[in-house]
Amino acid sequence: MTQARTTIVIPSIGRPSLRVLLEALAGGTESVTCPVVVVDDRAQGADLAAGLADVGLADLRVVRSGGGGPARARNLGWRHSRTPWVSFLDDDVVTDRDWYATLLSDLRTVGPGVAGNQGQVRVPLPGHRRPTDWERSTAGLATATWITADMSYRRSALAAVGGFDERFPRAFREDADLGLRITGSHGSITTGQRRVTHPVRAVGDWVSLRQQSGNADDFLMRAVHGTDWRTRARAPRGRRVRHAVASTGAVVASFSLLAGYRRTAAVAMSTWLLGTAELAWARIQPGPRDRDELRRMLLTSAAIPFAATWHSVRGAWAHRRAEPWRGLPDLVLFDRDGTLVHDIPYNGDPGLVVPVDGARQALDRLRAAGVRLGVVSNQSGAGSGRITLEQVEAVNRRVEELLGPFDVWRYCPHDRDEGCSCRKPAPGMVQDACADLDVDPSRTVVVGDIGSDVEAGRAAGAHTLMVPAPATRSLEVKSAGHVAITLAAAIDDILAGHW
Repeated sequence: MTQARTTIVIPSIGRPSLRVLLEALAGGTESVTCPVVVVDDRAQGADLAAGLADVGLADLRVVRSGGGGPARARNLGWRHSRTPWVSFLDDDVVTDRDWYATLLSDLRTVGPGVAGNQGQVRVPLPGHRRPTDWERSTAGLATATWITADMSYRRSALAAVGGFDERFPRAFREDADLGLRITGSHGSITTGQRRVTHPVRAVGDWVSLRQQSGNADDFLMRAVHGTDWRTRARAPRGRRVRHAVASTGAVVASFSLLAGYRRTAAVAMSTWLLGTAELAWARIQPGPRDRDELRRMLLTSAAIPFAATWHSVRGAWAHRRAEPWRGLPDLVLFDRDGTLVHDIPYNGDPGLVVPVDGARQALDRLRAAGVRLGVVSNQSGAGSGRITLEQVEAVNRRVEELLGPFDVWRYCPHDRDEGCSCRKPAPGMVQDACADLDVDPSRTVVVGDIGSDVEAGRAAGAHTLMVPAPATRSLEVKSAGHVAITLAAAIDDILAGHW
């Protein structure tokens, strides 16, 4: 069977539209044979997998992110992929019948300098009347740049930049941020021929007020991309300055009245009223102007300047020292003896393998996050004749039985004096493991218990983390740089972004 070219990743909060999307994928003109990963981004709730088993997709998997927003959910999805491309869909779109066939065609025809390919989004609007403010807002998705409602990226590009920035907690700006980082260093983003439909979903009267929380995200964009980020991302300018003027006018008017400065209060109140009236008319004029829409626009236009200004101030403070996003490593390589299992010199007996405390649970946390794992181990006993290669591999199999699967294994069978390029502290095994999985060493962490593990990782261009064992010399610990007292603590550091 031909290897799948892409993995489809769909973050979801359990909306009924998810099933509609999956059935559309299953009912297309060409069968969807690639992996489909649904990421359940609810903090709690019944397992989604049980209700989706009958949708007719051959390779459907549901993983849980536990909440945190679409950026974190998409990251979890692509990290579980092993295909050259990752194709993101939102759970409230519906694919055309030929979407999958056209997707494959889009990906086959892109050039080597292309890192991403965007699908086309249509938003159906009512034909019998003018669209409402919310409908016009949704229609903007059809012309948005780098929108992840339908977007494919090379997995290597995602890994190189650490994926989506999880500091964006909502579906706003996280796609523009990723697009800027990828096009800045890893290739262009083109538009394909495939199409999805994004219906306008029902919302409450106050949705436009809730949307103002996105003003905080704009300050994260400014902090990491500079003041010209809107131009480069082709994002429309907002009304933040006008909102600030209007809301400031209302505040000044209130304090001036309390202090007895009536003329100042009158001028400030006029500023607020004019700003509010201008905003309301800008939203009412293109719409249907029926009673419900007028009511919504008047109420929300009076409150939006205050909400927008509050979230702007909050974002400016929260992101005043924001650093570029790093994300999780794509690969963690572990030394075997003394790091994953207790060190028994020249061990060739699988029955003597004993994991260090908490090793299985720690490794499973990385696997659950979609981080790939490997082992790089010196086995000079095979070169000196103390043990056979068959014994080395039998012990390795036992390690996997106890600790779970690894994506790559590398061991050096040479004696200390053979002068090979693989024995640590040489970087050969680390480099080979990264090449085997097509992972940049700069997105790799090497975890070991002695100085040669750290030296091998550094020589390969990887990050390093030492977990000292009883035999580790104090000088090695001092020169290691990043040290954790246990394997579990090392995994805590990696998952927290400290690597």
